[in-house]
Amino acid sequence: MFRPVHFEIHCTDIDRASKFYKTIFGWEITKWSEGDYWMVSTGEKSDDGINGGMMLRKGSAPKEGSAVNAFVCTQTVPSLDESMAAVTLNGGKIALDKMAVKGMGWVAYGIDTEGNIFGMMQLDKEAV
Repeated sequence: MFRPVHFEIHCTDIDRASKFYKTIFGWEITKWSEGDYWMVSTGEKSDDGINGGMMLRKGSAPKEGSAVNAFVCTQTVPSLDESMAAVTLNGGKIALDKMAVKGMGWVAYGIDTEGNIFGMMQLDKEAV
């Protein structure tokens, strides 16, 4: 089994979204040094749960009454290349091709058979 290790919230207004999540859940949200990305800390490292990130939405916000909208949840995988191949072999698509996340690993986004986006990450501290 593979477990989620990271989530992302895509936002039209980072300040508004940060205020919302800080107020509702007490999350700490700080701008990451690597580009337009904000890190979301959901609790102490010793607590159960995962941390995530926020980024600006790359398109129009979903319309009111649309199908379910969700965070992008990212699972660790032992081989990103094999996992990407498995996605397409099982009726899915690749939404975002493999790319390095400096010092963390390799990430890609898939689209499942229902049109939902999810992330896959192969951990690799040497990624550049």
